[in-house]
Amino acid sequence: MRWTRTFTVVGCHAEGEVGNVITGGVMDVPGSTMFEKKEYLERHMDDIRGLVLFEPRGAPYVNANIILPPCDPTADLGYVILESTEYPPMSGSNTICVATVALETGMLPMREPETRLRMEAPAGMIEVRCACENGKVRQVEFTNVPAFALHLDVPVEVEGLGTVGVDTSYGGMTFAHVNARALGFAVTPDEAHQMSLVGQRIKKAVNEQLEVVHPENPKIRDVSNVIFEGPLERIDGRVESINGTVCLHGRLDRSPTGTGTTGRLAVMSAKKQISKGELFRNKSIIGTHFDSRVIANTRVEGLDAVVVTIAGQAWITSVGQYGLDPTDPYPRGHRLSDVWF
Repeated sequence: MRWTRTFTVVGCHAEGEVGNVITGGVMDVPGSTMFEKKEYLERHMDDIRGLVLFEPRGAPYVNANIILPPCDPTADLGYVILESTEYPPMSGSNTICVATVALETGMLPMREPETRLRMEAPAGMIEVRCACENGKVRQVEFTNVPAFALHLDVPVEVEGLGTVGVDTSYGGMTFAHVNARALGFAVTPDEAHQMSLVGQRIKKAVNEQLEVVHPENPKIRDVSNVIFEGPLERIDGRVESINGTVCLHGRLDRSPTGTGTTGRLAVMSAKKQISKGELFRNKSIIGTHFDSRVIANTRVEGLDAVVVTIAGQAWITSVGQYGLDPTDPYPRGHRLSDVWF
């Protein structure tokens, strides 16, 4: 065997969403902030993303994370998130995977019953609390970056659908929110393919008709994902709902989506549908859930914003190495439109 590149990869998923963690093979990259490191990877080292996410090593539902030295000396680690079409500033399911892998593999010391971490994402510093027992991370709860609604109940003209009411938000990534029932969806697994097709049309229309830009960082712009939201219900003293999030190139997030749950809480708070401190249990299309709360109100460049905690669990599935043979015709992987649409 004569590999020219080798990466150690820990397989992991958070509530069903794959978030593999690259723990070896990338020492560091230039940048004075984690956002700058993300940009460097995007511009100069994007072959890594292709190698680990695209076929024949990856699949449409695979995400990955590169652990890097933090820029902030108070942080325990830095990480950059790799997804199929972009490097998002933040991802909740991936954050849960990174924290779990860092502790369960011994990269960082685990303290029972609770380990606290400061994890530097491109979006900013993420405070993390890990409930630990017998060497296992039983739950990861993180405090996300401030989230806010940008548009509320705005009509958007969507090809083949007509006028669709849309909210937009930032919760670490940018989202369009639509009413699943109004579009004929109950958010069940058998609807995933059709939801993906419709979600792509909605995303295209929103990005053509609305301006979605982070007020503090104009490089964070345009809607990445579309959330099909089920109705809100009050059950056993908590608010509960289901959603299906159409991601990036057009597939459903298997988890409830951590940044999406954050965005939902920003919209719900703006619409007075939930109170600070009230538990929101957001369920995924496969039945897993994140528990979340608004813990504080704040402002971001004149916009009302909320600070949110998200809690879920991750499981390590494998430990292995990805390699590149110098004669491999697909050093950056490949994609076909039968599944990569």
